[in-house]
Amino acid sequence: MSVSLAAIRRIILYINFFILFASVGNFHDYDSPRKSIHFRCRAKVYPFLVERLEVSDERVRWDYPWPNYRPPLFTASSTLGQPWADPDLESFKPQWNCQDGLINRKSYVGLYTVQEGYPLNVIGRTGLRGRGVLGRWGPNHAADSCVTRWKTDENKALVVNPHSRKPILQLITIQKRSGEWGIPGGMVHPGESVVTAGKREFFEEVLAYEPNSLGVLHEFFSDGVEIYKGYVDDPRNTDNAWVETIAIHYHDSEQLFDSITLMAGDDACNVAWTDVDRHMELYSGHPKFLREMTSRLNAHF
Repeated sequence: MSVSLAAIRRIILYINFFILFASVGNFHDYDSPRKSIHFRCRAKVYPFLVERLEVSDERVRWDYPWPNYRPPLFTASSTLGQPWADPDLESFKPQWNCQDGLINRKSYVGLYTVQEGYPLNVIGRTGLRGRGVLGRWGPNHAADSCVTRWKTDENKALVVNPHSRKPILQLITIQKRSGEWGIPGGMVHPGESVVTAGKREFFEEVLAYEPNSLGVLHEFFSDGVEIYKGYVDDPRNTDNAWVETIAIHYHDSEQLFDSITLMAGDDACNVAWTDVDRHMELYSGHPKFLREMTSRLNAHF
């Protein structure tokens, strides 16, 4: 059986894609914010095996002179005509940097530039133009629900880290189909609040739409603390479309989840309680999430 050169090339790109994202999980450069929040979105291989133009660290900023910058253009055909996705900008004129009907096109980071009708990534260049696989031009707003509890032993006593001598926090994480683990969350629907979106996604991904859990957790999800609001270093980001999120922390101090069975649903294939520390590898995970959670509860990190 003969295999075409194009098929071999696609296979090599596919392998490189997973090698790359397995290798960048520990990238937390606290002294270089632009690098640490704009790294995965410059990966050579974009989802759907499209290659980006390489963008070095010094060339990320839009104000860095690069007159010959002409990255590839890609908008996934699977998003075209979908009710959750914007049309092509040649015939579509949204209201940038403001509330556009039911859709929030404001960035949490600040005002973004619109050049020749296209919004420019609020952080900088990614090496790929177009909307990619995202639904909205400009900011795509998401909501993340960070649910934690204290780690306890068989006698319900707090488990303390022997080095920091602080109690260990556990976080509900989900495993995505890519194999990576992350925080439950997803995109905010038009007209939907961040809290409502975060709770909806949590029930879909962690409790598999379990209706009996809704009453028990209704009050629990009304008492969260915002721990992050801003840009997400998501591999789906492009020069013209990017992910931003609000992460809300909910701590189970009443052991409500002791009586609730976690069951992966929607696009999650596994769910688990995971010990929190500075070495956690999370999909598009910003280390600020973990630092804020452990700091506010004086937990081990």
